[in-house]
Amino acid sequence: MTPLVSVVSGPRARLFACFLRLGTQQASSLQLHTGASLAAKNYYEVLVLGGGSGGISMAARMKRRVGADNVAIVEPSERHFYQPIWTLVGAGAKQLSSSFRPTVSVIPSGVEWIKARVVELNPDKNCIHTDNGKEISYKYLIIALGIQLDYEKIKGLPEGFDHPKIGSNYSVRTVEKTWKALQDFEEGNAIFTFPNTPVKCAGAPQKIMYLSEAYFRKTGKRSKANIIFNTSLGTIFGVKKYADALKEIIQERNLAVNYKQNLIEVRADKQEAVFENLDKPGETQVISVSGQVKRSAEQCHRRRRHHGSHLPVCHHHVLQEYEMLHVTPPMSSPDVLKTSPVADAAGWVDVDKETLQHRRYPNVFGIGDCTNLPTSKTAAAVAAQSGILDRTISLIMKNQTPRKKYDGYTSCPLVTGYNRVILAEFDYNGQPLETFPFDQSKERLTMYFMKADMMPFLYWNMMLRGYWGGPAFLRKLFHLGMS
Repeated sequence: MTPLVSVVSGPRARLFACFLRLGTQQASSLQLHTGASLAAKNYYEVLVLGGGSGGISMAARMKRRVGADNVAIVEPSERHFYQPIWTLVGAGAKQLSSSFRPTVSVIPSGVEWIKARVVELNPDKNCIHTDNGKEISYKYLIIALGIQLDYEKIKGLPEGFDHPKIGSNYSVRTVEKTWKALQDFEEGNAIFTFPNTPVKCAGAPQKIMYLSEAYFRKTGKRSKANIIFNTSLGTIFGVKKYADALKEIIQERNLAVNYKQNLIEVRADKQEAVFENLDKPGETQVISVSGQVKRSAEQCHRRRRHHGSHLPVCHHHVLQEYEMLHVTPPMSSPDVLKTSPVADAAGWVDVDKETLQHRRYPNVFGIGDCTNLPTSKTAAAVAAQSGILDRTISLIMKNQTPRKKYDGYTSCPLVTGYNRVILAEFDYNGQPLETFPFDQSKERLTMYFMKADMMPFLYWNMMLRGYWGGPAFLRKLFHLGMS
């Protein structure tokens, strides 16, 4: 699939290169991992569950703590993905092939790759079980199993993706369908959704909306597009500073935002999407391609009585027809964790929000999307957490009390066009925790280049090697320079 060359062009920025050099001298060349799961031991000092960003980063750090022979990663997937770039893949600005590498190439050399799926955790006996019947014991366990996509919780999905006009930037199988739907758009509703569950990268559902609007303007289709963002939330963004900036963009670009609207069904053969109104149950409207209200709840019921029971019940629901639909799926903790002793009542790994140590099992730790940390689930958060968790585990290994505390730092580069980004950074309290000495709520070209080019470089060359723990040192650098 060809990138949108007509929209995205020009040389790649070398901006912030001096920052990239800080720490790169520590990062030795990454050797291919040559171990095989058949040779795996049944005990490791550190066992890492999950080969995503958190798992690989922590394996690299633990290798330096206890030696490669004493660390293993349990991960079934053959490919490792840098998922934040899928926003740009779905908009035609990046190739899907740029987002992944073979898993074997990112596992730290000498660390054992157990190519299997975890099916049971038994923290009381310090062991786990895999889908190939193996029992593996550990001294320390790091849980980095990510988040589960639950497309099937929306009636009509995932089979609806077999039809045109619908895509999702959250899956490798559907992200290119977003770009195809964008290219094929002619006239009507372009609908973008946000589910009534926790999600990873909570800014992504609206990023693709801004990119789509820019594409429609570039291709002369904007006047024919009714762009709608249906979100289950009650606000456009959780941090007021950035929410205010986004509201201005929404108003300037004439985008429709409907709050408390949750996608519950997709009728892909008819290009219809059904939403439940979370605020006003019983209030129903059917919206045409133009966005005009066609029928009230009472009219819908009269129509159903007249035509027979084969018509869909629309009480409590809003029906919208679409020319393009981008679905952000409901998400949840992985099934293996939901019933595990390490989970809280909601199914997430129950960790201390400052140290990332498990609340009940002192030799168990969690990182990233699978935890109940009260912050946005992003790769930037994982980077910051990895540095804290490294220090936590190193002190616990010495029978000392962890001192370094995670402040909830997370970041969301809000892509608002093919060359603009608002860089949102904030903490547990929803307070801005910005890195650069300028107002990051403004759209900037430099921040776009950071999102599109610098961050992938940092991810593959530093974070996965355990040398990037977030931009805290940059903040200190800038603040010292300004004092």
